[in-house]
Amino acid sequence: MLIKVKSQESLSQIVGKLQAKGMHPCVSSNESEIVIGVEKSLPSELIKELEEMGCHAIAISTPYKMASHAFKKQKTQITINGVTIGGKEVIMMAGPCAIESEEQLRAVAQRLVKANVKVFRASAYKPRTSPYSFQGMGEEGLKLHKKLQKEHGMLIETEVMDVRDVPLVAAHVDIVRIGARNMQNFNLLKEVGKCGKPVILKRGMSATVEEWLMSAEYIMAHGNPQVILCERGIRTFENSTRSTLDLSSVAVAKLMTHLPIIVDPSHAAGRKDIIPALSKAAVALGADGLLIEVHHEPEDAKCDGKQALLPHELEVLSSELNQIAQAIGRKL
Repeated sequence: MLIKVKSQESLSQIVGKLQAKGMHPCVSSNESEIVIGVEKSLPSELIKELEEMGCHAIAISTPYKMASHAFKKQKTQITINGVTIGGKEVIMMAGPCAIESEEQLRAVAQRLVKANVKVFRASAYKPRTSPYSFQGMGEEGLKLHKKLQKEHGMLIETEVMDVRDVPLVAAHVDIVRIGARNMQNFNLLKEVGKCGKPVILKRGMSATVEEWLMSAEYIMAHGNPQVILCERGIRTFENSTRSTLDLSSVAVAKLMTHLPIIVDPSHAAGRKDIIPALSKAAVALGADGLLIEVHHEPEDAKCDGKQALLPHELEVLSSELNQIAQAIGRKL
């Protein structure tokens, strides 16, 4: 059950009443509202008492409460410096897998603007299967990301992997990303729930849609309603692609949640030749955005070069995607 609280002044009193009844209230507070989540239904007499204090109790049957349509009927739109994710426009997010140098960022960014890219993706921290692989530039990379933003003007996003790095990452970027491997890193989810920046939450490679939404609930329950879900492929027996892009999960999730949903065809494919087809299918299905890897010299990329489009290839794809978006009443 969720309880919408009218004012901050009555919060401690309400929490006390819930605790007295053996509840374990979780308070989610942001600039627009205060919501308390509890693990079970409240007695009718307590609901009446809370309503007399100006509260509104909402009974929600699904385990994910704040992420459900029962909590919020209208679709969530997240606006950052004039860019709205979850609105009529399909938002293109693109860039290299990892930040490698200032020259690399500049070379890619200059071309992405021409492809109508609104969010420049590039990671300063990289979770790699091998401990000997390139792990990212860390804080130095974040500073380069922020520096180059003054030239290209796009929003910037990057992945955060460690609870200790959340304040630093949030201070440098517009959007924080949680990778598939950390979808159920609950301490990290709690921390980004407090960071004040929109969060892209990638679906874990073996996670169900409900588990994905429960991870979003962790972020929302700790004060951050600005969650963007990202389908990036799941692990199956198929080995012709890196992962299997589960577009059905996008359709299913849209029936279950009000949160915006984007698709990452690059990590799903693991190869560049089918990225255009997967991207077109995602837009036709109703995805709110795409997260695509682009590198100006993919053969020399320090990671994931095989799944990176060239800048001019993204420009062509962007034009084709816009035609599909217009056919379903949207735009790119």
